[in-house]
Amino acid sequence: MPSKLKPLADFPADDRRAVKFVLFDIDDTLTSGGRLTSEAYGALEDLKTAGLVTAAITGRPAGWCDHIARMWPVDGVVGENGAFYYRYDHAARRMIQCYAEDDATRAKNRQRLVELGRLILKEVPGAGISTDQFCREADLAIDYREDVAPLTPSDVKRIVQLFEDAGAHAKISSIHVNGWFGDYDKILMTKRFLAQEFGIDSQADNRTIVFAGDSPNDAPMFGFFENAVGVANVLDFREQLTAEPSYVTAAPSGAGFAELARALLKVR
Repeated sequence: MPSKLKPLADFPADDRRAVKFVLFDIDDTLTSGGRLTSEAYGALEDLKTAGLVTAAITGRPAGWCDHIARMWPVDGVVGENGAFYYRYDHAARRMIQCYAEDDATRAKNRQRLVELGRLILKEVPGAGISTDQFCREADLAIDYREDVAPLTPSDVKRIVQLFEDAGAHAKISSIHVNGWFGDYDKILMTKRFLAQEFGIDSQADNRTIVFAGDSPNDAPMFGFFENAVGVANVLDFREQLTAEPSYVTAAPSGAGFAELARALLKVR
């Protein structure tokens, strides 16, 4: 794959000035070592205060996304790698929820994932079910380094293989392998979110959108958005990326997100 990675300093001022939407992954993009720092959260607040539309695009579960949509300085959340989006209408005190699959399909697939989870734990010693699994709607998160001792790359590949052998999709984040049944992903639900909630054609309005991420499950977003940015730790996964971002920050994780926020705000 030819490299297109450039330092964030090469992001032209005119292109930064055109940005209206800031989309971002959470784990190891906004957070650092599993913690949300004041620097990163403050940068997110600054972007929202400046009038930019902000949205988290994450593999984290429905229960977390309900909280984030209500209480963070965001305009919405795409969760569980594209299973849904949530947007909280503060004026109406109403959570807007849009799912890729209907209730009956999600219920059927959850049972299939329970059985698949048992198989994965048997076949890959040391893997664990993510501790946030209890508040998930549509996917199975296998922990390979968040609350368990880090597994080897071959173990992670084996988890992916077991998902795929069962007919499920599988994506590797910086901490989990997420698997699900259904034809959706982060980019498909993000396009739907922007179109339904903001009337935005993601293709025609591509240059007005920035996405920040760090790992292989962000590759569909990196490949689609011309102004995609990787925080510095994305380089740890470079050999696993099917698409690269256009720019990379000097700092990793939350500090890299704050670096991006400063770059966007500087020209406004």
